[in-house]
Amino acid sequence: MSFPINNRTGEETCTDSDTGNAFYDIYGPQAKAGVEFKTPESNSSLNLEDVQGLITWVLGEGFMPSWVFIKNKPLIRKVVMLYVPGLDAAIYLSQSKILHSLKECCGIPRPVLAPSCVSDGMQTIDALLTCRIKRKREAATFTKKSEPDTDPVTSLSELKKNIPFPVSYYTLTTKELEDNGYIHDQPGFLSTLPAPSGKPVHEIVGVDCEMCITNEGFELTRVTLIDYKGQVLLDKLVKPSNAITDYNTRYSGITSAMMDGVTTTLRDVQEDFLQLVNKETVLVGHSLENDLLALKVSHSLVIDTAVLYKHSRGGTYKIALRVLTRKFLSREIQDSQNGHDSIEDAKAAMDLAFLKIKHGPDFGRPPSFMRKKLLTVLGESGKASSFVDNISIVKRYASESSHSIPVASDDEALSKTIKEVKNEKIHFVWAQFTELSCYYKKQAEDAEALNKKLAEMIALLTCNNKSKSRKSIKYTITPDLKDVLHRLNSRVKNVFSNLPTNAMLILCSGHGDTAIVQRLRKMLSEKVDTNIPRDHLVKVLEELQAQAEVGLCFVGVKN
Repeated sequence: MSFPINNRTGEETCTDSDTGNAFYDIYGPQAKAGVEFKTPESNSSLNLEDVQGLITWVLGEGFMPSWVFIKNKPLIRKVVMLYVPGLDAAIYLSQSKILHSLKECCGIPRPVLAPSCVSDGMQTIDALLTCRIKRKREAATFTKKSEPDTDPVTSLSELKKNIPFPVSYYTLTTKELEDNGYIHDQPGFLSTLPAPSGKPVHEIVGVDCEMCITNEGFELTRVTLIDYKGQVLLDKLVKPSNAITDYNTRYSGITSAMMDGVTTTLRDVQEDFLQLVNKETVLVGHSLENDLLALKVSHSLVIDTAVLYKHSRGGTYKIALRVLTRKFLSREIQDSQNGHDSIEDAKAAMDLAFLKIKHGPDFGRPPSFMRKKLLTVLGESGKASSFVDNISIVKRYASESSHSIPVASDDEALSKTIKEVKNEKIHFVWAQFTELSCYYKKQAEDAEALNKKLAEMIALLTCNNKSKSRKSIKYTITPDLKDVLHRLNSRVKNVFSNLPTNAMLILCSGHGDTAIVQRLRKMLSEKVDTNIPRDHLVKVLEELQAQAEVGLCFVGVKN
């Protein structure tokens, strides 16, 4: 029996038309696949691209990883990836007796360096589930020398058929909302409501507001909403609650004559807004946190073009809407002496958002690389995938060809994962167990539990002068945390026991307890009153951040 040769790796490969036992003719009926970690260089750790590379090497057309050797790789026809955020070396080593199944199934883990524990978990998931692919030379690069497709969107259903990532991929994460000043659950703010039918009145709405200055600061004086075609849904002038002291005409476009006779109040336009925008509606705009603040409305599904198009200097720097419009849409806005036009600005932000949605998240960036979903890459290699995760993650990262399986708990995730593991037609299964990270988040939000943790950390860091090694620091493990770890151990063991022979299990945590790190950073930045000296908090933060930034990766093969 002959086999085609994979030119990239030089290995014999088996096409989908071959039987599952074809390779046994070469390796023998008793042949087994295996994993051997290569001796790491001193102080070396993996990154998330290395973990992802193992998957594409085993199932796709990736490159051979330098950190691990896979024995009899063609025998591995299924890979199961368990993502367990929150599991770091400190908790694993201190509770190895509880987590014994991890070592029994996958051996000794390797450390994995997270992108940053200051960011939210979505950055880690994105690093695992999107691949950086080198562009082909003939591919469009979307630089100044090549004009992008700026044709108006006439049908959302048609648009969704041919886009590399779903619209939801471009919405801000919870951390991005927080970092960019989006306000939620504030007194006097209204929240958008779920659509009664489950389907929003409008799927996508563009927003732009103009403000004048009163004796209370900036207040709303005009609000504009457009649909995805650029048609105006709402455009009203609003009378502020307080007397206007500066019409801010140069920027707002509002004049005294325009406001003469206006009686519409903020409450009036809030009611109009909530009739057009449901909780499921995606809002599009530029620095929308300012518009929602002026409207006093809370909404969490936001595409913000000021965040979408990254500034070359990074950080909090943002590119002006007029600059993006000139560069990518080849048109001028905000160039009138009469000030800004909210309809014009809303349309510009909508068109910029659709350019990203049509051409992918790397549109407008240096053209050497592009991103693709991992499941799309595997699908192009003829491998079927099942994606088990919460609904928001599924919407962002599932491919058209993958099996999308939204779940609401770890128990549900376990049962669905086992079902997919047993499905012989599935080559790759992704599942996330979130109970540990959810426990950490609740602890960080619990003032009593947080203070107890901080007191313990300070005692360890300031009183234990005999040891300078982080490895020697031992933390108290609560009974509740032990229960969480016992359940995690049981779930991993259950998944592994249901794997078919020669299937690979990868368990990756990505990072440790980031919830407490983010809470401490917020306390320090907001100068929250506390009985703990600031320098002690800084020491604790440094320790916890160093610990959280190193996750773990376990790899094993069922024999």
